[in-house]
Amino acid sequence: LGGRASSFPVNPANPDSERIDNCQHVLLRCCTALLDFYQRCGVQDKIAFHDKLHLVLPGGITDTIQRDPLPVPFHLARSFISMNSLKWADKLSLFKCLRAAKRDWKHRTDLDSITFTTWLHEHGATPRTISRFWKPFIVSALNEESDKASALPALQVFVEGLLGDRTSYEIGIPVVPLDELYSAAIDQKLGEGVHIHLGSRIDSIDSASQEADYYVSAVPFERVSNLLPDCGMEGILEHFSHSPITGVHLWFEKPITHLEHAMLLDRQIQWIFHKGNSYYLVVISASRDLLQRPSSEIVKLALDELTEYFPTVIQSKLNKSRVIKEVRATYSAVPGLENHRPSPATRYPNVFLAGDWTPSGWPATMEGAVRSGYQAAESVIAASQQVQSRS
Repeated sequence: LGGRASSFPVNPANPDSERIDNCQHVLLRCCTALLDFYQRCGVQDKIAFHDKLHLVLPGGITDTIQRDPLPVPFHLARSFISMNSLKWADKLSLFKCLRAAKRDWKHRTDLDSITFTTWLHEHGATPRTISRFWKPFIVSALNEESDKASALPALQVFVEGLLGDRTSYEIGIPVVPLDELYSAAIDQKLGEGVHIHLGSRIDSIDSASQEADYYVSAVPFERVSNLLPDCGMEGILEHFSHSPITGVHLWFEKPITHLEHAMLLDRQIQWIFHKGNSYYLVVISASRDLLQRPSSEIVKLALDELTEYFPTVIQSKLNKSRVIKEVRATYSAVPGLENHRPSPATRYPNVFLAGDWTPSGWPATMEGAVRSGYQAAESVIAASQQVQSRS
């Protein structure tokens, strides 16, 4: 349960082993479908929301984005004006681009044909705002570099997140291992006749089988053709490719920072999350150049860069580490892909698709995954009603 948003024991041979997440998954207040899903599962209290976002430069200078008691879009204005990482020319370009983002996302029809970097250059973004504001947010949200990512989902991140309402930018972080969020669904009353089978492999779906009236496939795009042979997806799926994420789990002898989470600027690592006691998780999105590097080198990279932000790393012994490479973490949100995201319907009238790669209106996120599931459920209901109306 949870798919790629899952957890596993550090020591599988020990039944009492500490469980860690494959990587850090977060959400924003604007993720309404995901929050609805958590409420339905009864785990909404296991998400801690933070109204402060910390951006740290090498050397330790920290900017904090937090709201003021002003209406949107001015609720974050003072935070942007006060940013030490940007100069006044950068801040002016930032406000100009934020205003253009809201306008263009609603009215421009060519956003999925250009990269986000192209859009930024069109609107006069300065190199410093690109490297210290726009790029860090986008590579984290879309798991793709700004010069490769489509401008359409990139602008959505800022319009619905930073500019949605006064709280939409708040970051939600699970306070329990990810599998606890989704395993809680088993304990809920899901409905009469509903059964969950874990660890049951399915090789393929035969739509003509009488085992079920309807089927919903919720597997990643690279597995659809095996699960649904001759489903007609071959020409669509060839447009999809993967973008990896690397998580570096670090257990120190003592804490290295009091911050619960922080976006790290100007280096390869992008986020650090304090997972409890002296345990931290460092996240590197779009980490293609790390895939062939051994874990020892990646741990050294993380420690070297962390030392630039938090000098206390030098005084704190590293007790253990674990590197998780999610090679197929998300699809790559490149320009032109939106037109190829398949609808829930397939060539089989009783088989439907779900997954964050279908056209949920959101990029490859947990919010997109939940929305796709709701869309698939609506498709099943509509198909069932059509059958009933004909009988």
